Amino acid sequence: LYQLRIVIKEVDYIKTREDDETANLIWNDSAVQHEKIAELRNYQRINHFPGMGEICRKDCLARNMSKMIKCQPQEYSFIPKTWIFPAEYTQFQNYVKELRRKRKQKTFIVKPANGAMGHGISLIRNCEKLPAQEHFIVQEYLDKPFLMEGYKFDLRIYILVTSCDPLRIFLYNDGLVRMGTEKYHAPSEANLSQLYMHLTNYSVNKHNENFERDETVDKGSKRSISWFTEFLRTNDYDVAKFWGDVSELVVKTIIVAEPHVLHAYRMCRPGQPPGSDSVCFEVLGFDIILDRKLKPWLLEINRAPSFGTDQKIDYDVKKGVLLNALKLLNIRYSSDKKRNLAQQKAEAQRRLYGHGSMKKLSAASSDWEKQRHTLERRREELKERLAQVRKQISRDEHEKQHLGNYRRIYPPDDKLLLEKYESLLSAAFQTFLAGRAASLQKEMNNPLKRMKEEDILDLLEQCELDDEKLMGKSSRQRGPKPMTAMPESSQTPRRQRPDYLADFTSGSSGDDSCSSSDEEVEEERRRSLKPSPAPSASPTLSGPIRRSISCPRSIASLSSPNEVRALSTRPSPTVPIATPLVRPSSATLRSHSLSRSGSAHRVPHSNSLGTIHSNIGDPLINLRSKEQEAELVRQTLAVLTAMRIRFPGKTEEEAEAVLDEILDNWKYHKSKVASYWLVKLDSTKQRKVLDIVRTNVRSALQRIWREPDVESLHLYRLFNRVFNRLLWSHGQGLWNCFLNTGSSWETIFSKSSEVVSPQELQCCRRLVQLCRDCLLVVYKFVSESRGSLTGLSPEWDDTR
Repeated sequence: LYQLRIVIKEVDYIKTREDDETANLIWNDSAVQHEKIAELRNYQRINHFPGMGEICRKDCLARNMSKMIKCQPQEYSFIPKTWIFPAEYTQFQNYVKELRRKRKQKTFIVKPANGAMGHGISLIRNCEKLPAQEHFIVQEYLDKPFLMEGYKFDLRIYILVTSCDPLRIFLYNDGLVRMGTEKYHAPSEANLSQLYMHLTNYSVNKHNENFERDETVDKGSKRSISWFTEFLRTNDYDVAKFWGDVSELVVKTIIVAEPHVLHAYRMCRPGQPPGSDSVCFEVLGFDIILDRKLKPWLLEINRAPSFGTDQKIDYDVKKGVLLNALKLLNIRYSSDKKRNLAQQKAEAQRRLYGHGSMKKLSAASSDWEKQRHTLERRREELKERLAQVRKQISRDEHEKQHLGNYRRIYPPDDKLLLEKYESLLSAAFQTFLAGRAASLQKEMNNPLKRMKEEDILDLLEQCELDDEKLMGKSSRQRGPKPMTAMPESSQTPRRQRPDYLADFTSGSSGDDSCSSSDEEVEEERRRSLKPSPAPSASPTLSGPIRRSISCPRSIASLSSPNEVRALSTRPSPTVPIATPLVRPSSATLRSHSLSRSGSAHRVPHSNSLGTIHSNIGDPLINLRSKEQEAELVRQTLAVLTAMRIRFPGKTEEEAEAVLDEILDNWKYHKSKVASYWLVKLDSTKQRKVLDIVRTNVRSALQRIWREPDVESLHLYRLFNRVFNRLLWSHGQGLWNCFLNTGSSWETIFSKSSEVVSPQELQCCRRLVQLCRDCLLVVYKFVSESRGSLTGLSPEWDDTR
């Protein structure tokens, strides 16, 4: 632990006695008992997670990987075939017989199940000699490795896991290249015993007289990964793909451990709410070997990697690993202890006096009391999630400023990659915890988990509106008049309704306008190289309800659509900032518990929710003039209007007739559509229906605005708010669009100071029409194809 002592001094830590139970940081070289983790105070940190042995023991890693390979074979192809003896002795012998029948011969490597430092490892080709009852693992030997100067080598990659709830993984950008000390030759009966050739373990090769302790960066038997990266770049290898493959290997491997780690961690810390600071962290050493095509293969994972420093390269690399890890952990000494004491007092008072606990319903409770209880429970859930989001904002800001030589690989900034990882996480939970932790699976699918701060604030605001309505208070001004509602009578007046559905395709005129507009926008960008100066705006927020500075909107009331137009003529600042508008006196009716101020550590809007936008997108947004923005919005509206239906298996005319039939016979279909949308579809499937519209609208925006990350667009943020409002209260928001009753989705804009131009409002109205008609077509499609309205069929997914 010499290296650790040096780092501790550098960050001004003080080493205490081993029996000191109040230490901020506890470092163990071996696995930690679960009881020890359960006893830790919230401000303490210990360097091991419970359950991480599921990937750090060789036999556990092989067993868990085998299960994931069965359900995700394409994603988990980076570990050699492995058998665990004695349980899989028969399967191994059958595999060898199959090889012999095909006249093939392979080399296998035998390792102790829980060994380390290269002890007990051997290579075999005559598999009949293997004992059937001993406990070890057998793995296919990779006989065509990537060589450097004729030597075989492996990579020691350092990984930092700062939290399992939620999962956060960081990769250190440097590490060690550990080379064999004999020139490599393909394995044969003659050289199987030459371990200096076949094994790359430092603990084995340091005993060879050929081991070179050269301090020059490009010489010696141990080198740095930063040098190796430059070596690849010099020899025209794809360095970005190499690091991408390594990052995916690491994340996918830790995903295998996550169900075990999260379950064990919550068992140890049962009272700790999700999203709070983790008392555990872990520095892992991934041993990776490359084949001749530069594909990384996982050898093993060390949960207590050596921090010994036999050479200067060890000192430089390992010191950086530890020093940057401790800075990322954000341990704050006495302030953490004081905060923990305050939290304990508050929790004691809450238990003693019942603050924050909701009144339980009795069997005799009235419908009104049940509605109030449901609303209050929803509000408490939103408040809890809002606190988690704001805490995550502060955490993201700290991480961004203290990454050092680490980079975050989970959650990734690439949204498509994140979706793939979340799908693998879901598969891992289903594989390992299907019968024991269904609540974890449900938590992952919670729609609130994907919402940003501004979306949660909108939902909280709607809770207040619903509460006032339930209590009989007069509703405040609702802003713009709701869109035309679907009539109740059987004499349904004909309306001009556009065509659209799952697989949206624009008409020819729409296509032409899109292509020409793209060229015009590109030309405007070439001419407009200088951003206009941003007008100053005060970040002060008025009224008792405020949004944190990380949230791009403050709350204000617009009395009429005319006022919306008036606001839309104001020059918008280059960087979005809360507009200081005075809140009407009716705002004082709201509870002070819904204060929108952020935490003590406020962060600028550009870092909101830790979203990292591309360096390319932001300047383009700043360079657009008001006229360019308005033109792009106009083009978007034109494309949305031109979208057409494509009902699976029907022509456009037949699809048009389907919707006409539903509208003409609305009295008959109304109860069936309501039952399908509000009862038979859960929140995940409701979101899936609207995602049909969201996906196609998103791709249209990317094409029109030439913006790969449309999350940064003001118009797309408006669309997201509309989608969330339509999903409000288990889909009631969208159903209200079919009725003459209920609050309109447009109230989300009347309660905000955010500038919404008339054309943007038209785009949102068009979006709602798309969602409304999409629901009708999905309903009709499912009823025709399956005969029951239980959900979306696979055929529907294929037509998206």
